[in-house]
Amino acid sequence: MAVTRRALRHVTFVLGVLVTLSLVATAGVSLVWTPADPLSQSIDSRLQGPTSGHPFGTDQYGRDILSRVMRGAVVSIAVGVIAVGIGATIGILIGTASGYIGGWVDEVLMRVIDAVQGFPAILSALLFTAVFAPGIGISMIAIGIAFVPAFARLTRGSFLELRAREFVVAAHALGARDRRLVFRHILPNTLAPLIVQATTSFPVAILAEAGLAYLGLGTQPPHPSWGLMLKEAQNFLSQSPSFAVFPGSAIALTVLGLNLLGDGLRDVLDPKTA
Repeated sequence: MAVTRRALRHVTFVLGVLVTLSLVATAGVSLVWTPADPLSQSIDSRLQGPTSGHPFGTDQYGRDILSRVMRGAVVSIAVGVIAVGIGATIGILIGTASGYIGGWVDEVLMRVIDAVQGFPAILSALLFTAVFAPGIGISMIAIGIAFVPAFARLTRGSFLELRAREFVVAAHALGARDRRLVFRHILPNTLAPLIVQATTSFPVAILAEAGLAYLGLGTQPPHPSWGLMLKEAQNFLSQSPSFAVFPGSAIALTVLGLNLLGDGLRDVLDPKTA
């Protein structure tokens, strides 16, 4: 296919795919094997630098940092997939209803979206934490809600543009019902920008989860999370710099790779750059 050939020639897209696949592979391997138990403590080995036994060193409890970084990739992927899934599902539904029905429905839904947009993920997490116990589930919900406005506005804009196009008007004139118009003719033509939006939202979700974990609102000890590891490392930077370097590098590399993937997808799927 022409799209596949164009994608394979796109350096940014290929680099993004390689980094993303490396992240997924690391997370998959960590579910069945890690160099050491990510939760196993050894006070005699605390705050060691990189050694043959612990390539990334150990933390303040003697836990293997490499194993915890690997297992932290699982948390990052889970947060990205679930948070983006929540935001995309709710946002697409709202955007579809708003863009296709229009009128007062559009006005009410957009004002609701404006209200949601006024609450960043951190404020939403604080609100949920006041009612429920902090945890990874709270982070996923808070981040997912924060993504709803972007998906809703993108879907609404696409529907407003496409519902007046000739092929939609022709299908309506031939007797196509609203359900067929939406799911057969309009929504499939919005998938390309929605896929790009989901891809670019993924690294934002990972950064948000790391920030929430750093504030104590996300993953709770002793379970590994890149943001939580950075929080724990801040008090031991002078004793063991590697404690912070490796989880920080994992976040930076993952975000870079996913951003490259999103930029590459935007170029590959945009017919103007074909």
